[in-house]
Amino acid sequence: MDYFLFFGGVLISLISGSNSFTSYIPSILGLPILVFAFLSMKFVNKKKLFMHIVVLCGLIIFLGGLDIIRSFLTGSAFEKYWADTSKSMMLLTGFYFTYQCIRSFIHARKISQTKID
Repeated sequence: MDYFLFFGGVLISLISGSNSFTSYIPSILGLPILVFAFLSMKFVNKKKLFMHIVVLCGLIIFLGGLDIIRSFLTGSAFEKYWADTSKSMMLLTGFYFTYQCIRSFIHARKISQTKID
């Protein structure tokens, strides 16, 4: 997901011809996931901490994507096509990523519980 958000944000900015800093928000939010995921592999003893930071970033991305709801409520959904596409991308990827992280944490907890028993 981190690569998708990072390169997706850059790609949408380039395709849309946007000179706005805000068009890079998906890329900016995807970058910490990339960095902390790398750090979790590099510093194995801090993996738990870094992965919790990563899931928090995913949740923030999901919450940022919820802004698309405002466009639907005001009846202006996809009038700003590329901006709403970015918001939708953040909503869907943020939700899916956070969901998968939670599933992974539950699985890891179950495995650690069976090792103890």
